[in-house]
Amino acid sequence: MSKEQVKCLIIGSGPAGYTAAIYASRAGIGPVLFEGLQPGGQLTTTTTVENFPGYPQGVDGTQMMADLREQAVRLGADVRPGYATSADLSKRPFKVMIDNDKEIEAETLIIATGAAARYLGLPSENKFRGMGVSACATCDGFFYRRKDVAVVGGGDTACEEALYLSTLCRQVYMIVRRNVFRASKAMQEKVFAAPNIEILWECNTQEVLGDDSGVTGVRLLRKDGTVFEKSIDGFFLAIGHHPNSDLFKEWVATDENGYIITEGKSSRTSVPGVFAAGDVQDPTYRQAVNAAASGCRAALDAEKFLIENK
Repeated sequence: MSKEQVKCLIIGSGPAGYTAAIYASRAGIGPVLFEGLQPGGQLTTTTTVENFPGYPQGVDGTQMMADLREQAVRLGADVRPGYATSADLSKRPFKVMIDNDKEIEAETLIIATGAAARYLGLPSENKFRGMGVSACATCDGFFYRRKDVAVVGGGDTACEEALYLSTLCRQVYMIVRRNVFRASKAMQEKVFAAPNIEILWECNTQEVLGDDSGVTGVRLLRKDGTVFEKSIDGFFLAIGHHPNSDLFKEWVATDENGYIITEGKSSRTSVPGVFAAGDVQDPTYRQAVNAAASGCRAALDAEKFLIENK
């Protein structure tokens, strides 16, 4: 097993990790970034991104991540393949094992491992991901203007997604497996008041239907055994996210859902010298521009920490 010592270690790519690498490089603290199991993060599973500043015509998600990566490398970041398999954050330097093979000792650590959307686990759902299946209405809703879509879920997030889509789409179907919402009463009332939201109670998704052009419909199973189909163009999951924080939860404080808790408006975690950026610490917004901004904060916080702890 080999060992290496670095000033600033960044775990995870995507907007948060790459932006942290950009700022840390310019600060001269020699960041080493390991891209993880999904280089570029969740945005590499989307098609066109239209709401990130600086791309007036929109940009392919994979291309945008390639641009950020290229910028980080040009400024001096050491970007490598590999993923963290274990960690010991009990004292500085922090120890992180990469690929069960290489130990990195880091004076500062930036965790930018993101969060994974929860899916139903259907093969067809995976087949049409990025072709009509999405876990972010704010990201992808624009592409379904004046079209019919479905939203899976019965909590506040599902209601928020459905209400947002109802301002863009012709018809929104909410697929709810129970006969009641889990959402707050105020949110429920807004949904009930929306004229183009239809709630399909006590229904589970059997299959997402489609062809080479993408999603064309959904097959549903009602609790009474009835099987029926709805023609739709977009299928949105709103059943929650899981922050990729498990590796670090033994050491840093997390909330009840596993999101890493950061101090105030900073990226500081409960462990001095360890910082968190992006969706792994953001259960609310989950947008690329927010992730990038938090990556900037994490790099600046790490730079300040190194100056104060020479």
